[in-house]
Amino acid sequence: MLKIGSIELSVPFLQAPLSGYSDYAMRRLARDFGAPLTFLGVMLAKSAANVKVLKKDIFIPREDEHPIGAQILGREPEVMAAGAKCLEGAGYDLIDLNFACPAPKVLARGRGGYLINEPEKALEIYRSVRAAVKCPVTAKLRIGYDGSAESRENFWEIAECLSAEGIDAIAIHGRYVKQRFRDASDWAILTEAKERLGGTTIIGSGDLLDAESAAKALSDSGVDGVLIARGAIGNPWIFRELRSILEGGEKCGEPSITEQGEVILRHFELVSELYDDGKAVRYMRKFLVHYCRRHVERKRVQASMLEAENGEELSAAIKRWYCL
Repeated sequence: MLKIGSIELSVPFLQAPLSGYSDYAMRRLARDFGAPLTFLGVMLAKSAANVKVLKKDIFIPREDEHPIGAQILGREPEVMAAGAKCLEGAGYDLIDLNFACPAPKVLARGRGGYLINEPEKALEIYRSVRAAVKCPVTAKLRIGYDGSAESRENFWEIAECLSAEGIDAIAIHGRYVKQRFRDASDWAILTEAKERLGGTTIIGSGDLLDAESAAKALSDSGVDGVLIARGAIGNPWIFRELRSILEGGEKCGEPSITEQGEVILRHFELVSELYDDGKAVRYMRKFLVHYCRRHVERKRVQASMLEAENGEELSAAIKRWYCL
């Protein structure tokens, strides 16, 4: 079980918000394979607060995907609160505050991971959002902005204050912001966080690229749950495999070539419902390079599918290589 405020999940893992990836198609497959909670891709708070933007179908949660969370990005407390309130009104069950994003364009605007440099601003944002919504509120942090002692102190100040004020959960990625995704994630800090922050729900993140790594990190660190991010791109099976390990101690068998093809085709069909033909094919390519990794002829399969210029050609390539 994993408890996040009023939300109770049957397993201690969830799919992370992934900018440019976690649309309805990816979320639906994740749920089908056992993820108990998924997220809309990270959204600017000012966009979330715009009624016209939030009315677009792509941002409206569907009846078959509750509970579902929304992560917001920004630095103005009043705008973050307005965005959170609108997302709750649109049907999202949880609001997550992004104090972790390492993208240069985000940092340049003082958003995301930059806010670790400004503990008071981060806490002001949390308080404003907490007062604006009734649903659970969580925050995503990294373990510092850079490798300095001051930066690490800022991280602990934010985490300890959020814990003291009763935040519903804190997700922590075990790298500092300026590392982005270089070097190994420091899970020892997450163990320390769980020990220092008492009853606060702590969710770990970083280098969870397969089910075995996620299960080991969960067991070794003592955190309450894990957040599956890059490991779920083109790999919805990670949720089924992780559930199998946690429930029985062993990973379930590899999906057959036919099953892989059926899932890829299903993913493309869902994507095609969201975008027109040309955009759907281009958008799908970033998933295909990951899906192909399970195929014994990965390079040939990848080249064939990436050459497809329309939906008919892509569907035919999938069926040919995956024996459908």
